[in-house]
Amino acid sequence: MFGIWIAALLFLSTSTGKEVCYERVGCFRDGLPWTGTLSRELAGLPWSPEEINTRFLLYTRRNPRAYQEISAVNYLTIQASHFRTDKITRINIAGWKTDGKWQQVMCNVLLKVEDVNCINLDWINGSLEYIHAVNNLRVVGAEVAYFIDVLVKKFGYSPAKVHLIGHSLGAHLAGEAGSRMPGLGRITGLDPAGPYFHNTPKEVRLDPSDANFVDVIHTNAVRLLFELGAGTINACGHLDFYPNGGKHMPGCEDLITPLFKFDFNAYKEGVTSFFDCNHARSHRFYTESILDPDAFIAYPCRSYESFKAGNCFHCPKEGCPTMGHFADRFHVKNRKPNRSYYFLNTGALSPFAHFSLFRCFSNSFMKNFILQCVIKHVTISEFGTKDLFTSTFFKNYTGPSAREVSHW
Repeated sequence: MFGIWIAALLFLSTSTGKEVCYERVGCFRDGLPWTGTLSRELAGLPWSPEEINTRFLLYTRRNPRAYQEISAVNYLTIQASHFRTDKITRINIAGWKTDGKWQQVMCNVLLKVEDVNCINLDWINGSLEYIHAVNNLRVVGAEVAYFIDVLVKKFGYSPAKVHLIGHSLGAHLAGEAGSRMPGLGRITGLDPAGPYFHNTPKEVRLDPSDANFVDVIHTNAVRLLFELGAGTINACGHLDFYPNGGKHMPGCEDLITPLFKFDFNAYKEGVTSFFDCNHARSHRFYTESILDPDAFIAYPCRSYESFKAGNCFHCPKEGCPTMGHFADRFHVKNRKPNRSYYFLNTGALSPFAHFSLFRCFSNSFMKNFILQCVIKHVTISEFGTKDLFTSTFFKNYTGPSAREVSHW
């Protein structure tokens, strides 16, 4: 009963029912589901488009180094730019107070591989404080939808040719845009933010209905913030990838050792780098995947524990997807409902992609025996193949008589 009273007080104190309306992007309320839930007690109303000052910075192969700022409000800037209506458009969307460096790297790599319109979205004015960014992404998402709508109406451009790539809060921002623009081609969520988005309705967060294809990479995903994670563990897409289990990435800071050494300054610095490193691995993995279509093969599995035990190194008849840029090659319509969770391992340093070689041995000719299995993890780069580590385990086998069951 006490819990019910607390929930009621939270609802009455935060769900005020206020509304703001802005030209071209519409009206926004601060009631349910945006405020007044256990996940969003303090969320409120977004700022105006003028205060946020969202900018669309275009890079193409004709201007790979210097952006052209284009605007849907003045669509003549699009007409006068190097934007090509016969090309795919990829829009990179940053999250909370990001300086945009990863977006620039992403465009550079994309333009090396494909001839596209690469747009970096700048909404830094509205994302400097986390709670303001949570509120403001609704307006920025509406701005992105308006931009695409102008492309459709003024230039005959198909929304199916638009791909939004959003990191952290930017992933949910992309979802907001997609929910307003039917027929959007693809959204890639790079470690979608957790705080204020855990267990929220689909209207609030990224979900599969926001685009024709939604793929998600989780790299710092937890259920609660005190578990030391900035992302959400919840599945948000048609395909959800959990490299290394999706929580803590190899090569990122260890927070336990400084505590045992009573080095609290190192611990404070470590907390920041820990979040930054794990959370950023999602866009680093994606960028690396652009250069190698066959890297980051992922396997459907019930859990990461089952994956580590070697139970999931078989691809179903529809195949296994690759995490990252080329995930759209996988036929989503053929996937089974219980196979939206995909696992893989990566390295601690770039190149991050692992190739897992799986082999089992037995000295028995019986149909029922115990296999000794070895998983060898290797990386392949321009310098050749490098063994990273090998894990061994035992498992029961029932099947044709054999000395060896091999996957390499």
